Amino acid sequence: MTSTTTLNLSTIDLHVGRELGVSGWMLVDQQRIDGFAQCTGDDQWIHVDAERARRESPFGSTIAHGYLTLATLATSAFEVYIKAAGIAQAVNYGLDKVRFIAPVKAGARIRTRIRLIEAQRKADNRVLITTENTVEIEGHAKPALVAHALLLLAA
Repeated sequence: MTSTTTLNLSTIDLHVGRELGVSGWMLVDQQRIDGFAQCTGDDQWIHVDAERARRESPFGSTIAHGYLTLATLATSAFEVYIKAAGIAQAVNYGLDKVRFIAPVKAGARIRTRIRLIEAQRKADNRVLITTENTVEIEGHAKPALVAHALLLLAA
């Protein structure tokens, strides 16, 4: 965190415009991709058929579902700031902007860089925040995705 002010619900306004932190690296292996395909029913060959993907895909291997990569934002948020800030409840409120920029190949590692864009006070000591989430792929210049996520936080 770039500020000496501790992040919590009462001080969150002071962190608007700042990077909240960067998650640790997460492996996106074929097992994770296959599990996501099974849960969602999206078993398109480009995700689950490694041999065919090697032969026919422009990426030379299977790739993670874009929505799998997007789903990692929750894990990253908990790791980077929700637990550390003592936030008791975080509810997904929506997404304002999502751009899938580069594919995540099976076996790649990703991490998320989180910046606080906005914090709006709500009733009952809740705060609606908007974060910019940039999912980076280890060893690649282009990120996998950039998303503006909204979360409703409560103490």
